[in-house]
Amino acid sequence: MRRLLVLLALASAVYAPGAGASQVISTSTANGITLGVNSKGEALLTYRQGGRLVHVLAWGAINAAAPTPDGTQVAFKLDYSGGFDKYYNQVPSIAELRKEFTKIRYTPGYLTNPVTKKLQQASEYASNYWKTGGFSCGKYDGPALAWLVTACKAPDGSYWAVQSWQRLLPDYGVTPSAVQAAWEVHLAHWTGDLPQLTIQTDWAWHQWDHLFGSYTYDGHPVYGFKSTSAGAPLDTFGRNLYVDTYDSKYGAGWIRENSFLTHTNTGVFCYSFNPHGEHPAGNGTKYRATILGPGVTPDVMWEGTPPGAYDKTADETANQQIAALGDKQCRPN
Repeated sequence: MRRLLVLLALASAVYAPGAGASQVISTSTANGITLGVNSKGEALLTYRQGGRLVHVLAWGAINAAAPTPDGTQVAFKLDYSGGFDKYYNQVPSIAELRKEFTKIRYTPGYLTNPVTKKLQQASEYASNYWKTGGFSCGKYDGPALAWLVTACKAPDGSYWAVQSWQRLLPDYGVTPSAVQAAWEVHLAHWTGDLPQLTIQTDWAWHQWDHLFGSYTYDGHPVYGFKSTSAGAPLDTFGRNLYVDTYDSKYGAGWIRENSFLTHTNTGVFCYSFNPHGEHPAGNGTKYRATILGPGVTPDVMWEGTPPGAYDKTADETANQQIAALGDKQCRPN
């Protein structure tokens, strides 16, 4: 009975984000990540963080919705107690039992009262759900994924995957803080094709390496409607493209160059590797770009090489391709 009383005391302290939560499960580096799924459309993500074992139950979302001004993107419901919140705190019949329990608590014979026994059984079931919920990991046979940690095929044929990468690195090669350098944990659930990130290279003003392209999903451009002046999305649809440069003036290896939003209505973007204020031009020997999937679809990544020495004919062809994108913010130059 002491165990039951402890669980009752902790019930209100369990953290369980609602439907507005994104596919970013953790913004801190995690270790020992495992994934299991069941036939109820749930996934269980387990990892260690700060010396603590964490069980995250996710459900309620798949794929993505097309952007709409007044809409909300699909998102997981998350229970960071591994199922205790979903199957104990959020069950109406158990809430009624808890009310009855408060009435009989400490009265003669309350330990053997049917209400107490039912509540104890419910708490034990919810506490052990991460072990008894039928979680397993079917062999993944889906498309190749960037930044993959682990992936499973669910009984219904859908796919779940965990990806991890350094999304929060500062721009222009600035030394990151511990928080900025963390390898975030992202969870995806989808069927069908992945989002499509298309990028090409040319030159800006005949001299700077230049990237341009578009981001689409299921035939629709991916973009948001509101953002801060610094380019942080203020709605659930906006997505930033995170661009890294390799062996640049910032230093050896992959270093963050910049991040920016895809454009509203088109999903198009363009970026020039010219000097930015006191920061030198970040042109490198290779480039890559990573972007969060819309909704709860997987994150996708592109990698390519610079355009090389300026070529007038190639630049004219690229300018035609930029014009064909139909985005007023990305103009041939």
